[in-house]
Amino acid sequence: MVLQIQLPTQPEAIYLDSDGQLVANNTIQFGWIVEIKQNIEWLFADLTGNFKL
Repeated sequence: MVLQIQLPTQPEAIYLDSDGQLVANNTIQFGWIVEIKQNIEWLFADLTGNFKL
């Protein structure tokens, strides 16, 4: 007799990309990421070599 082992099923992951407002959260987060990146580039603008951003 042969038995087929059934793999446990996992529920599909739900990724929220909006808070119900006109602008999605990911747009706001992207704005902060750009702001932080630009400030880091400004802080380390004098670096040269392998550490240049």
